[in-house]
Amino acid sequence: MKTKTLIGAIVGRGPLSAPLVKQMKTLGHTVIDNGEWQQGSHLDFVVETTNVNMEEKKKNLIKIENIISEKTLILSTCLRITATEAASWLKHPERLVGFAAFSTWEETNLIEIAPALQTDFDYVIKAKNIFQMMGKEVEVVEDGVGCVFPRILSLIINEAAFALTEKIATPEHIDKAMKKGTNYPMGPLAWADHVGIDEIYAVLSGLYKEMGEERYRPAPMLRKMVYAGWLGKKSGRGFYLYES
Repeated sequence: MKTKTLIGAIVGRGPLSAPLVKQMKTLGHTVIDNGEWQQGSHLDFVVETTNVNMEEKKKNLIKIENIISEKTLILSTCLRITATEAASWLKHPERLVGFAAFSTWEETNLIEIAPALQTDFDYVIKAKNIFQMMGKEVEVVEDGVGCVFPRILSLIINEAAFALTEKIATPEHIDKAMKKGTNYPMGPLAWADHVGIDEIYAVLSGLYKEMGEERYRPAPMLRKMVYAGWLGKKSGRGFYLYES
């Protein structure tokens, strides 16, 4: 049976934006550029991907809602805030579904989706269908900052950053010890560079704000690296140096 052709839009500066556009087009679906939207545009879904700047994310979501029709599904990354908080900015919060992916889109096999407290279950089904159509496995999780995998990995990376700051070992030795000791595919500092230092910092900042517990406090080194633009592989420099 032929898959329905979908019409969607991708908004935001998150690392998933460009790969999502590419895959949608590869699968034969239509991606509408922001500048082509009109009031009441009938899209099947819109994805908002901003993770670091929450003022920008809020403006994006409000602008999206003011343009699209009332029934359009809104998918919003929820690394720094909960889906419930993002949905609270909308007039029709029932159609927002949070989601999280924490690697390159091409490498991500599992998408975690987190319904807001306000979300209508019909939109959860729509969200699952869209991600499955893109070839991803989907797991529905409770709404929490960072969801599951991003939250746990960010805490591991944060501890490694504190260890580095305290000069317990070099980045190479920290990564080697963790790879050998846990059989991780890469060490936590190399993993941070792979995901993006700003994405790690977004999760930790959100957790620290949400929980107020010391264990979630981002290592000062991570904050400085974000300010310096040392964001990992995508910037050419993170905990390691990369060829541009």
